[in-house]
Amino acid sequence: MLSGIIVKVLSIVLLIAVGIVLILGIGTLFKGGEASKKYSNKLMQLRVLLQFFAIIILIVFAYFFKN
Repeated sequence: MLSGIIVKVLSIVLLIAVGIVLILGIGTLFKGGEASKKYSNKLMQLRVLLQFFAIIILIVFAYFFKN
């Protein structure tokens, strides 16, 4: 029971983290200027990295908690 709650909470946290980084990256991209040059690409790279970790963690959860 507790493990199911942990899986749901961690999944939601990962989804929110990816969404926040995506919104920040797009906002910085459209803002333009020096901030765009400095942070836009880094934020999108961070988004891809977070998505990778989220997918790996969700696959691990699906494998171990497949009841």
